Amino acid sequence: MGNSALKSHLETSQKTGVFQLTGKGLQEFPEELQRLTSNLRTVDLSGNKIELLPATIGNFLQLKSLTLNSNRLTSLPPDIGKLKKLETLSLNLNRIQQLPPDLGQLKSLRTLSLAGNQISEFPLGLATLRQLDLLDLSRNKIQNVPAEVSELQAIEINLNQNQISVLAAEVSRCPRLKVLRLEENCLELSSIPLSILTDSQVSLFSVEGNLFEVKRLRDLDGYDKYMERFTATKKKFT
Repeated sequence: MGNSALKSHLETSQKTGVFQLTGKGLQEFPEELQRLTSNLRTVDLSGNKIELLPATIGNFLQLKSLTLNSNRLTSLPPDIGKLKKLETLSLNLNRIQQLPPDLGQLKSLRTLSLAGNQISEFPLGLATLRQLDLLDLSRNKIQNVPAEVSELQAIEINLNQNQISVLAAEVSRCPRLKVLRLEENCLELSSIPLSILTDSQVSLFSVEGNLFEVKRLRDLDGYDKYMERFTATKKKFT
């Protein structure tokens, strides 16, 4: 991409607070953006070939939305934890294997989207994200949802298309969890904790494409209780 095109992008971004440069084959995070650290609120660099986020990402203190879908990132720098105003972090379709603990410092984060990466362990350390609404970990390589999940504040957790065979009963203690998606995993009917049906806030529990027929859920104790929540939620939105 020519310098003059980048220059005009930067000039526009200075006025709008938005920098969007997608599908241009960029191999690194544009250094020139450092000039705009004080006024950029939205950055979208999806569909490029960026392998590394520089530590200087921590300088963008006004940033509310950072999108780097379909790049080649394998990790995130600890400095990302400095983005205290960040509300949306979307890193779908990269090569990320694990998250830095510093991600737990993103106090304003509402959406964390990591679909289609190479994460093999459920990320811990996200319980401090008190504003989190959506955690999308679909299409990864997670096999186990551990007890620590109970501390998450998320309203929706998407774990579709992983390799999950173990689901901790503590998931039912998530204080705000309404939607739990576990389609196309490796769960047996006996791996489903009954407490999700009987004692949780979950009103949409999606388990198609596992190692049992979904209609067999109806035979489990507490299914009626779950259906009451499901129906009440449906009525609210119709």
